[in-house]
Amino acid sequence: MTELLLNEAAYKKVIQEAIPGAKRFVWIATADLKDLHVETTKGRYVPFVSVLADLVSSGVGVRLIHAKEPGPRFRKDFDRFPDLIHSDLFERVLCPRMHAKMVIVDGRSAYLGSANLTGAGIGAKSVNRRNFEAGVFLTDPKMVSELCEYFDEFWIGNSCIKCGRRDVCPDPIV
Repeated sequence: MTELLLNEAAYKKVIQEAIPGAKRFVWIATADLKDLHVETTKGRYVPFVSVLADLVSSGVGVRLIHAKEPGPRFRKDFDRFPDLIHSDLFERVLCPRMHAKMVIVDGRSAYLGSANLTGAGIGAKSVNRRNFEAGVFLTDPKMVSELCEYFDEFWIGNSCIKCGRRDVCPDPIV
């Protein structure tokens, strides 16, 4: 199945439903990473990193690739969750060439679209303040498998070996 997600539909489907429902792993790729708050089932707003920390503490692996250093508010929130700093289940790579925006959950579903992991991109900003975004939510096993392979090839460093930007890369994988 392929479902078109426009604007805040990506927030609802990916951030509120798919990611919190993960059982084994969540892989995220984004170019930009900023302060992002999400609504809980109790109607409160919490930093998205707390959702990731909850997943990690329940045994779900999280991989995060981003293109530039996160904003200061994100870093401040991140530092409040030691599970993300000390757990082997949370891994992070910074790659200045990463501009794909995708979320893969348990190898069974994936989001692929324009939204960065920011409040204005895929977050809980009001309709009048958020970016205009478009993406698709996929459950087709072949397509999800291809995205998993793409992400994993990057993750193990195959893109780093011949990268022409190693001189500006703060965190080469290989």
